[in-house]
Amino acid sequence: MTAPQRLHESSRLRATQWPTVLGLTLLWMLLWGTLSVANVLTGALVGVLVTVVFPLPPIERQARLHPVGLARFALRFAGDMVVSSWRVNRVILARRPPRCAVLGVRMRCPGDLMLTVTAIAVSAVPGSTVLELDRRSGTLYVHVVGAGSAAERDRARREVLRLEERVVRALGTRADVAAIDAAETAREIFGRWR
Repeated sequence: MTAPQRLHESSRLRATQWPTVLGLTLLWMLLWGTLSVANVLTGALVGVLVTVVFPLPPIERQARLHPVGLARFALRFAGDMVVSSWRVNRVILARRPPRCAVLGVRMRCPGDLMLTVTAIAVSAVPGSTVLELDRRSGTLYVHVVGAGSAAERDRARREVLRLEERVVRALGTRADVAAIDAAETAREIFGRWR
């Protein structure tokens, strides 16, 4: 994966701070409760002052919106929610106590944004919760309900990796998508010999 693109210091205020100034101006007007030229100018002045005195770190480009990938992600995510809800209901209604597991799943795109979105999506699916995220190794530690056997644990790992793939194809950069494609090709070639 390539490193995120950093903005030059000279363009930092120009590129990254104006949305913040606009938001602070809007907040200023909401706090005063009236829309007037004086409130807009004062809010903009306060916004510029705050962003100069307390600058935010530069924004890094880590995402690219892919409309087709986003639509696929949304549809498959809705399907995952239905299937997972059914599995959790089956585990709850069974007479025996549920078997759970904590799995370490190493992500193929360990960028902060991809890890965060994948962790949120995994936690939103019923029956799985992200317990910890190791940024250095790019590993999600996931608690899974109904993963008593080795086959169920492998299925849970594959589902997390498929969810990561859909997130990357919806929001990832070209380098992220290429990393997913390379990992899938390697799994197809070498995975059968394991």
